[in-house]
Amino acid sequence: MTNLVKKCLQKKINKEKAIFLLRFFKTQKGQYGEGDIFWGITVPEQRKIAKKFKEINFYQIQELLNDKIHECRLTGLLILIEKYKKADPSEQAKIFKLYLKNYKNINNWDLVDLSAPAIVGNYLLNKDRKILYRFAQSNYLWKKRIAIVATFAFIKNKQLDDTFEIAEILLNDKHDLIHKAVGWMLREAGKRNKKAEIDFLKKYASKMPRTMLRYSIEKFSESERKKFLCLT
Repeated sequence: MTNLVKKCLQKKINKEKAIFLLRFFKTQKGQYGEGDIFWGITVPEQRKIAKKFKEINFYQIQELLNDKIHECRLTGLLILIEKYKKADPSEQAKIFKLYLKNYKNINNWDLVDLSAPAIVGNYLLNKDRKILYRFAQSNYLWKKRIAIVATFAFIKNKQLDDTFEIAEILLNDKHDLIHKAVGWMLREAGKRNKKAEIDFLKKYASKMPRTMLRYSIEKFSESERKKFLCLT
């Protein structure tokens, strides 16, 4: 069955787009996506294939997640999301555990952003969230991005505390991809409770990396943006 999924993906290969994606996702030596291989397939096309094969089993999904091709891993994650939507609590727990087990295969920002809220965030909505704090304190880039981006599911449910607490943990992180992710989540939290975001920024704006701050205040008025940018 895994081969059938790959054959469907191979029919959508776009070599020109693949070349662009190799640059876009920083796959050169020393970059965050070093060694990744792309087929140049769009996410909508992968979603269609994921829905077609949503009944494949966990073993087959694991094969996709282990694949060296970026789109195979992403399609595997999209299938997991499809399964999660229809799963009972017991099955959701298995999907959550499989996801965490595969954190090393969820190794680029699109893989994290498209899957962490849908699986990790949704699973933890009414559960203990200590795992996110452990991930946030990790030295591994993608664990940290999973930790903060997973909170998007909480934000959508007007649960903002974890976003601010994990953002605080990541304030001094050195990686641009964490700066962007934290700023993005702060901005989303601010859409639900601007006062809470402003209170956080008043306390931490002077310590935040400039990219993180710029992302977080993107929806503010010009005068508000200038006020906070002057603090850095």
